[in-house]
Amino acid sequence: MTDLLSQRPHRRRNALTGEWVTVSPQRAQRPWQGEESSASGSVGVSYDSDCYLCPGNTRVSGQVNAPYTAPWAFDNDFPAVGTGFDKESAEADARDSGEPSALFRSEPVAGRCRVLCYHPDHNKTLADMTEQEALAVVLLWASEVGALRQSHQWVQVFENRGEIMGCSNAHPHGQIWAVDTVPNEGAKELAQQQALFEAEGESLLEIYRAEEERLEERLVIQENHWTVLVPYWAMWPFETLLLPRRQIDHLDALTESEQLSLAQILPRLLRGYNALFDTCCPYTMGWHGAPGSGPAPHWQLHAHFYPPLLRPTGVRKHMVGYEMLSEAQRDLTPEAAAEKLRQNL
Repeated sequence: MTDLLSQRPHRRRNALTGEWVTVSPQRAQRPWQGEESSASGSVGVSYDSDCYLCPGNTRVSGQVNAPYTAPWAFDNDFPAVGTGFDKESAEADARDSGEPSALFRSEPVAGRCRVLCYHPDHNKTLADMTEQEALAVVLLWASEVGALRQSHQWVQVFENRGEIMGCSNAHPHGQIWAVDTVPNEGAKELAQQQALFEAEGESLLEIYRAEEERLEERLVIQENHWTVLVPYWAMWPFETLLLPRRQIDHLDALTESEQLSLAQILPRLLRGYNALFDTCCPYTMGWHGAPGSGPAPHWQLHAHFYPPLLRPTGVRKHMVGYEMLSEAQRDLTPEAAAEKLRQNL
């Protein structure tokens, strides 16, 4: 079917969110005369005295970093959400705020924001890490998620890499925002996965992964425990989806062998991105685990990778115009993107 769609405009439905994306493969041949971005690469120093994430340095808050030699986490000094208020009182305040109608609706949000330093070396990235170094990051993710999900509805592990992705510090690090509500993307994924599970008795992403492995045309990596693919509905040009090969609802439910396999696949995938774009490729990545703390057989753990680049020359994909006002659109087909990634692993 995708062969028939490879040269003509069409739409694809995102089974995970219910949204649509326009695919325009005929536009991939058009000349480019717009902006070419310089994706920031490595800075070349192992320690930066001005870096607020390097071991032993003092942050703006006055807190001093531990002299850490392995992955280390701390509460964000400038959190997007915070703790320490009475939610019931805040809800009562919102009700009594005199909002003129239901069209003016607000609600309190509380949570906890954590910073995760992946490595003491300022110049190290996940793509550069050894298997054991990457495994230490995986173990920190699992430990943090296991603790935070006991008291928060949604635990979002994520990393922004590169200046063009808004990353303000080159030190290898990620973040966790744990909140007491299920945010927009989580709510959309939850609705779709619950609906299919109720209808079929199986996990949506388990069914989807098995079908992608059968078709093979969008596969990037397939190992014993993990599969990486360019989703059929991919919005970003070289977006990938990382899936375990059994149903898992939370990061802290991984077995030791799954953790080790993940530590092997993560640097491999990111090195493939670097090779494809001939630079330290910028990206946003993040894990989606099930909301809440209980078992979730309808949910499949997964990670999204969103690099913004379209071409090796530094051409960036911008979500503007039609994308902002109507519907996401891409030129390169997901099948072509998967082939290019495979060639660079």
